[in-house]
Amino acid sequence: MMKIAVDAMGGDRAPGAVVEGALFAAKELGTEVVLIGQKEIVERELARHSSIPPSLEVVPASQTVTMDESPSAALKKKDSSMKVAFDLMKRGEAQAVVSAGNSGAMMGTGMFVLGNLPGVDRPAILVVVPTLGKGTVIIDAGANVDCKPRHLVQFGLMGSIYAEGVLGISEPRVGVLSNGEEEGKGNDLTRAASEQLSSAPLNYIGYVEGRDICSGEVDVVVCDGFTGNVTLKTMEGVASFILGVLKDAFRQNTLSRLGYLLGRKSLLQAYTRLDHAEYGGAPLMGLDGIAIIAHGGSGPKAIKNAIRVAKEAVTHDVNRHIVEALGSLGERDKFPRRIWQQIKSKIETLNEKPVQEGGGGDNKSGGRG
Repeated sequence: MMKIAVDAMGGDRAPGAVVEGALFAAKELGTEVVLIGQKEIVERELARHSSIPPSLEVVPASQTVTMDESPSAALKKKDSSMKVAFDLMKRGEAQAVVSAGNSGAMMGTGMFVLGNLPGVDRPAILVVVPTLGKGTVIIDAGANVDCKPRHLVQFGLMGSIYAEGVLGISEPRVGVLSNGEEEGKGNDLTRAASEQLSSAPLNYIGYVEGRDICSGEVDVVVCDGFTGNVTLKTMEGVASFILGVLKDAFRQNTLSRLGYLLGRKSLLQAYTRLDHAEYGGAPLMGLDGIAIIAHGGSGPKAIKNAIRVAKEAVTHDVNRHIVEALGSLGERDKFPRRIWQQIKSKIETLNEKPVQEGGGGDNKSGGRG
């Protein structure tokens, strides 16, 4: 059975919400869950619940990574719940790691313990945002503030593989987030990345704007981590604002309250589509292992769904497909260089042949005169 390691001490609502969410996952998802943290505290939280499934276990870790701690400071904690979780996966005792803790520490610890997949320069945070369809992938959503064009190409490949394998989107449409759809828009990074993506083995559709993310016009949105994180936080703020406006509208008078009661089922369905807890966590793509970053304020439902996201990534063998795709891309990029090297070698060989006197190399009689 698949085993998921969960950082019980990570997140604003840890360990209570994490333990409860892990219990839900162990009961509902058919996977083993390992809770990692300060044993006495975790077991005290477990004691609040009436039944503990046999598929859940506790592994002790004496240290905790705080939400405001730097990645370098987190790495110095050799027995943190986050580090122990990655160590379990490194030893093959777990197939994925889930944490609602410090995302920078999560990335730094993951890279230190596991390293990157072959062909990946930098891991990237992948987020699925709600649309009228199956959702749109944003990558990178905050891991890399400064990027080079080749990083965005790698992000595009990883995002496309995830969209196709996990979300079930056939031939995902990939676009670069920019300030306009015209070719002349964007900055040096987006223009160079767009040029390289256009020749990559992807269904690349060019530049997309922020308004296209939820419209269904694109399936994978590629950007640097600074742009992606600002975009994501803006969308979260707008969604919260809209929900707040709707709540106020339905509270205005008796007639509006009656309208809410009549449309309650449909409204709840709409709320579910906008609720980040339904989407669980964000995969840290490019690590040599499966790591899921849950929202810092995650409640039990979000933790359960983050574990579900981890299970899906393992089940669909996402990392193997990424390695194969980046490997084929590397071979394709090397192919023209190999051809050129062969041509160059032939030219050099011809140039090294001695020119014979009295008629040169075309004299088949051996140059006698």
